[in-house]
Amino acid sequence: MFGGGRAVPRDLRIKAWPMVTEQDEQAVQRVLRSGRFTSASAGEEEIAGLEREWARHVGTEHCVAVSNGTAALSVALSAAGVEPGDEVIVPALSFIGSATAPLHLMAVPVFVDIDPVTFNLDPAAIEAAITGRTKAIVVVHLHGLPADLDRITAIADRHGIAVVEDAAQAHGARYRGRAVGSIGAVNTFSLNVSKNLATCGEGGLITTDDADIATRATMLRQFGELIPASGERSYVAHLLGWNCKPNAIQAAFTRSRLTHFDAEAAVRDRNVRRLLGRLADLPGFLVPEVPADRTHAWHILRFRVRPAAFGLADAFAGPLRAVVQRALRAEGVPAAPYQLQPLPAQRVFAERRGFGGYPWALPGVVERPYRAEDFPAVLRVLDDSFTVQKAHLHPESGPLLDRYADAFEKVWEHRDALAAVAARTAHTPHWERASEIGDAEWEAAFGMR
Repeated sequence: MFGGGRAVPRDLRIKAWPMVTEQDEQAVQRVLRSGRFTSASAGEEEIAGLEREWARHVGTEHCVAVSNGTAALSVALSAAGVEPGDEVIVPALSFIGSATAPLHLMAVPVFVDIDPVTFNLDPAAIEAAITGRTKAIVVVHLHGLPADLDRITAIADRHGIAVVEDAAQAHGARYRGRAVGSIGAVNTFSLNVSKNLATCGEGGLITTDDADIATRATMLRQFGELIPASGERSYVAHLLGWNCKPNAIQAAFTRSRLTHFDAEAAVRDRNVRRLLGRLADLPGFLVPEVPADRTHAWHILRFRVRPAAFGLADAFAGPLRAVVQRALRAEGVPAAPYQLQPLPAQRVFAERRGFGGYPWALPGVVERPYRAEDFPAVLRVLDDSFTVQKAHLHPESGPLLDRYADAFEKVWEHRDALAAVAARTAHTPHWERASEIGDAEWEAAFGMR
């Protein structure tokens, strides 16, 4: 940013993720030779094998594979009994799929603020958001850190509400000795190509100890049918389902990846903790915290800036983050935001762009405004933080992360110069810029310009 060499040499690149080994290739070829490619194929073994192995890994009685992580959440909510007009509590900071999944069921997403330390649902905010129409709580373990499940499940139990864990970013994380995805009434994982447990494309997994929920989820993924393990398919739909069938090739790839999952996660944990240990000595940065009763999957690393340590007033958090992020990128660190807006500020919610105004127009649905300013913790985190994604997932990323630490230290050494830039930099928060960009894109897409 100010001249000179980069802290991260240009020839030290992010290693491709997911890894693709000869074993993975052989697993895919095994499916190609079998000629059985979906859960509708009689005698197909890879999907059932993945379901069995992931249930055992998580510690649940049942696992149902589907086409992707968002489909997993929609199917899980429906299997748990969520219906049109019901309310589903969702964190205001997450990937949009956490909130569109209930919307696809004609259920109403009710957003709540987060804990600014863990970036997960604030239990006190959950309690305040519950009404007589609340049917479920989507508990997102954001970035790989488990939410406060004891407090959340206690609240849910008092009100007779289902807890649905969205563990799309948290494969392998544990809460008080139990794997995430084993604690809620029904739980979901994503196998997207970017995830810690990945496939060669898309995939999703649903876990539960409830046999009835598992049966409903299996029916919902394929037109409401009950597909026998062998014999003729009846083509009889017993309920309204989707076509969310999983792909056998992708299931086989994930089964192969699963055999290395624990070892790779252990190396990743060591690499990330070494990075965070060095950054913790830099007063200008807040590094991710992990409570003693849980572990972190380290899917995404989020860092916050501390204006006071840079000699700035708190009001300069946003411009300071922007300048520090720019400086880190100049040094070779792929620092970037994760989500630009609170979910309720997304147009689909803020402007009720559901099914022609539904589910909000359904009889009895309480009018709830979706306003970014109602979620101050999310707004602050979005303004003063940036993330590092994917670069650390590969188990051989240790040397790269060491150079990232060098870059952070170099940025900190130049804190006075960066603070001076931040103090005179015009700043527009992410969510305001995203709204403006969204307007232009919407108008261009529909020929309004």
